[in-house]
Amino acid sequence: MLIHAATLILFCALAALSLIDARTQRLPDVLTLPLIVAGIAVNGLIFSDFWAAIAGAALGYGVLVALELAYKRLRGRDGLGRGDAKLLAAGGAWCGAWLLPMILLAGSASALLYVLSLALVRRQAPDGNQPMPFGPWLALGIALGWVYRAYGPGLLPVI
Repeated sequence: MLIHAATLILFCALAALSLIDARTQRLPDVLTLPLIVAGIAVNGLIFSDFWAAIAGAALGYGVLVALELAYKRLRGRDGLGRGDAKLLAAGGAWCGAWLLPMILLAGSASALLYVLSLALVRRQAPDGNQPMPFGPWLALGIALGWVYRAYGPGLLPVI
Protein backbone atom coordinates (compact mmCIF):
# COMPACT_ATOMS: atom_id res chain seq x y z
CA MET A 1 0.00 0.00 0.00
CA LEU A 2 2.91 2.34 0.73
CA ILE A 3 4.16 1.98 -2.83
CA HIS A 4 0.79 3.12 -4.23
CA ALA A 5 0.79 6.20 -1.98
CA ALA A 6 4.34 6.99 -3.10
CA THR A 7 3.30 6.62 -6.74
CA LEU A 8 0.38 9.00 -6.24
CA ILE A 9 2.62 11.60 -4.57
CA LEU A 10 5.25 11.33 -7.30
CA PHE A 11 2.77 11.50 -10.18
CA CYS A 12 0.93 14.51 -8.68
CA ALA A 13 4.23 16.34 -8.19
CA LEU A 14 5.37 15.50 -11.73
CA ALA A 15 2.06 16.69 -13.17
CA ALA A 16 2.27 19.97 -11.26
CA LEU A 17 5.88 20.52 -12.30
CA SER A 18 5.02 19.74 -15.93
CA LEU A 19 2.20 22.29 -15.99
CA ILE A 20 4.31 24.94 -14.29
CA ASP A 21 7.25 24.40 -16.65
CA ALA A 22 5.02 24.36 -19.73
CA ARG A 23 3.51 27.71 -18.72
CA THR A 24 6.48 29.52 -17.18
CA GLN A 25 9.59 27.60 -18.31
CA ARG A 26 10.55 27.33 -14.64
CA LEU A 27 10.78 24.36 -12.31
CA PRO A 28 10.45 25.82 -8.81
CA ASP A 29 12.80 24.65 -6.07
CA VAL A 30 9.87 24.55 -3.66
CA LEU A 31 8.66 21.45 -5.54
CA THR A 32 11.83 19.89 -6.95
CA LEU A 33 13.94 19.89 -3.78
CA PRO A 34 11.32 18.18 -1.55
CA LEU A 35 10.81 15.66 -4.37
CA ILE A 36 14.50 14.73 -4.13
CA VAL A 37 14.23 14.22 -0.36
CA ALA A 38 11.00 12.24 -0.76
CA GLY A 39 12.62 9.98 -3.36
CA ILE A 40 15.52 9.21 -1.04
CA ALA A 41 13.09 8.48 1.81
CA VAL A 42 10.86 6.28 -0.36
CA ASN A 43 13.83 4.26 -1.58
CA GLY A 44 14.99 3.78 1.99
CA LEU A 45 11.54 2.75 3.24
CA ILE A 46 10.27 0.63 0.38
CA PHE A 47 13.36 -0.79 -1.27
CA SER A 48 15.98 -0.43 1.50
CA ASP A 49 18.12 1.17 -1.18
CA PHE A 50 19.12 4.46 0.43
CA TRP A 51 22.55 4.74 -1.24
CA ALA A 52 21.23 4.04 -4.74
CA ALA A 53 18.85 6.95 -4.29
CA ILE A 54 21.63 9.28 -3.12
CA ALA A 55 23.85 8.20 -6.02
CA GLY A 56 20.95 8.66 -8.46
CA ALA A 57 20.21 12.16 -7.19
CA ALA A 58 23.86 13.23 -7.33
CA LEU A 59 24.49 11.69 -10.74
CA GLY A 60 21.24 13.03 -12.21
CA TYR A 61 22.03 16.56 -11.10
CA GLY A 62 25.67 16.36 -12.11
CA VAL A 63 25.02 15.01 -15.61
CA LEU A 64 22.57 17.74 -16.57
CA VAL A 65 24.66 20.52 -15.02
CA ALA A 66 27.67 19.28 -16.99
CA LEU A 67 25.55 19.16 -20.16
CA GLU A 68 24.20 22.66 -19.45
CA LEU A 69 27.69 24.10 -18.98
CA ALA A 70 29.08 22.34 -22.06
CA TYR A 71 26.21 23.59 -24.23
CA LYS A 72 26.62 27.14 -22.94
CA ARG A 73 30.35 27.03 -23.64
CA LEU A 74 29.87 25.67 -27.17
CA ARG A 75 26.86 27.76 -28.20
CA GLY A 76 27.24 30.84 -26.00
CA ARG A 77 23.66 30.61 -24.71
CA ASP A 78 21.61 28.63 -22.24
CA GLY A 79 20.20 25.30 -23.37
CA LEU A 80 19.10 23.75 -20.08
CA GLY A 81 18.21 25.24 -16.75
CA ARG A 82 19.16 24.13 -13.28
CA GLY A 83 15.52 23.24 -12.68
CA ASP A 84 15.90 20.46 -15.23
CA ALA A 85 18.98 19.22 -13.38
CA LYS A 86 17.09 19.25 -10.07
CA LEU A 87 14.19 17.39 -11.66
CA LEU A 88 16.54 14.71 -12.99
CA ALA A 89 18.09 14.55 -9.51
CA ALA A 90 14.59 13.83 -8.21
CA GLY A 91 14.22 11.15 -10.87
CA GLY A 92 17.50 9.61 -9.78
CA ALA A 93 16.40 9.73 -6.14
CA TRP A 94 13.13 7.96 -6.92
CA CYS A 95 14.37 5.48 -9.53
CA GLY A 96 18.05 5.00 -8.72
CA ALA A 97 21.12 5.80 -10.78
CA TRP A 98 20.75 2.74 -12.98
CA LEU A 99 17.51 4.09 -14.53
CA LEU A 100 18.85 7.56 -15.35
CA PRO A 101 19.77 6.62 -18.95
CA MET A 102 16.25 5.30 -19.54
CA ILE A 103 14.71 8.45 -18.01
CA LEU A 104 16.82 10.69 -20.25
CA LEU A 105 16.17 8.55 -23.32
CA ALA A 106 12.39 8.50 -22.76
CA GLY A 107 12.30 12.24 -22.04
CA SER A 108 14.48 13.20 -25.00
CA ALA A 109 12.76 10.86 -27.44
CA SER A 110 9.29 12.07 -26.46
CA ALA A 111 10.38 15.72 -26.76
CA LEU A 112 11.87 15.00 -30.17
CA LEU A 113 8.70 13.25 -31.34
CA TYR A 114 6.66 16.23 -30.16
CA VAL A 115 8.85 18.72 -32.05
CA LEU A 116 8.81 16.57 -35.20
CA SER A 117 5.03 16.19 -35.06
CA LEU A 118 4.65 19.97 -34.70
CA ALA A 119 6.91 20.43 -37.71
CA LEU A 120 4.78 18.02 -39.74
CA VAL A 121 1.53 19.69 -38.75
CA ARG A 122 2.85 23.21 -39.38
CA ARG A 123 4.82 22.07 -42.44
CA GLN A 124 7.83 24.09 -41.39
CA ALA A 125 10.99 23.43 -39.46
CA PRO A 126 10.88 24.46 -35.79
CA ASP A 127 12.65 27.67 -34.83
CA GLY A 128 15.85 26.66 -33.06
CA ASN A 129 15.92 29.95 -31.15
CA GLN A 130 12.56 29.47 -29.46
CA PRO A 131 12.96 27.87 -26.02
CA MET A 132 10.98 24.75 -25.21
CA PRO A 133 10.48 23.44 -21.68
CA PHE A 134 12.12 20.07 -21.10
CA GLY A 135 10.51 19.46 -17.69
CA PRO A 136 7.30 17.84 -18.97
CA TRP A 137 9.27 15.37 -21.08
CA LEU A 138 11.69 14.64 -18.26
CA ALA A 139 8.70 14.10 -15.97
CA LEU A 140 7.32 11.55 -18.43
CA GLY A 141 10.66 9.72 -18.39
CA ILE A 142 10.68 9.75 -14.57
CA ALA A 143 7.12 8.40 -14.44
CA LEU A 144 8.04 5.55 -16.79
CA GLY A 145 11.19 4.85 -14.78
CA TRP A 146 9.20 4.73 -11.55
CA VAL A 147 6.62 2.35 -13.00
CA TYR A 148 9.46 0.07 -14.08
CA ARG A 149 11.20 0.35 -10.69
CA ALA A 150 8.15 0.00 -8.48
CA TYR A 151 5.92 -2.39 -10.40
CA GLY A 152 8.24 -4.23 -12.77
CA PRO A 153 8.79 -4.09 -16.52
CA GLY A 154 5.53 -5.94 -17.27
CA LEU A 155 3.47 -2.75 -16.88
CA LEU A 156 5.31 -0.80 -19.55
CA PRO A 157 4.20 -1.25 -23.15
CA VAL A 158 6.70 -2.81 -25.51
CA ILE A 159 7.55 -0.55 -28.43
